[in-house]
Amino acid sequence: MDRLGRLHARIAAQRNDWLHKLSTELADMHPVIAIEDLKVTAMSASAAGSIDAPGKRVRQKAGLNRAILDQGWAEFRRQLEYKCAARGGAVVPVPAAYTSQTCHRCGFVTADNRLSQARFNCLACEHSDNADLNAAKNILAAGLAVWAERPVACGAEVSRAKPVRARRAAAMKQEPTEATKANLAPTR
Repeated sequence: MDRLGRLHARIAAQRNDWLHKLSTELADMHPVIAIEDLKVTAMSASAAGSIDAPGKRVRQKAGLNRAILDQGWAEFRRQLEYKCAARGGAVVPVPAAYTSQTCHRCGFVTADNRLSQARFNCLACEHSDNADLNAAKNILAAGLAVWAERPVACGAEVSRAKPVRARRAAAMKQEPTEATKANLAPTR
C-alpha cells in the first residue's frame, strides 16, 4: 500500500474510532434517542444526470456527497441503533420533512422561517433561535411523541434492560483470613 492509501486508512480508522466512542457515550447516557430519519443514499446520489438531461451544479453536489459520506452518518446511526438496543434503549427515527422550517414554539411551518443556514425566525410568533437548535427541538418533540405511543408490557412502563456485556467482578482478597487459617491448620 502506498503512502496515500495508508493515510486514508488511518483517517478512516480514526473516524470509526470517534464514531464508536460517541455512539457508546450517547447510548450509555440516554435510553431513548430521537434522530432525523435521513435517507443518506438518496442524499448522496450523483447529480450528473444523463446525456439527454445533464445535471446542474454537479461539482457542488459532488463536494456535498463527499462531505456526507466522509462524516459517516449512516454508520453512526447503525452503531447507535445496535448499542442502544444492547442496553435496552431505542433509537426513534423521526421523518425529516419540515423539521427545520417548523417553529418549535407555535408550530408554524413555512420555508420563509429559515432565512439563512444559521438563523431561524418564526414569522408567526417572532421566535428567533439557532436554526439547528430549533430543528433539534422539533426532532426531540416528535421522537418523544412516537415513543409515547409505543406498546408497553402489561400496561406498565418497561424498565431499561441490563447491558449485554457484564461488568467485571471486583477482585477478591487472596490472603487467608483467620477463619480459613484455622481450617488449614494441620490436624494430628
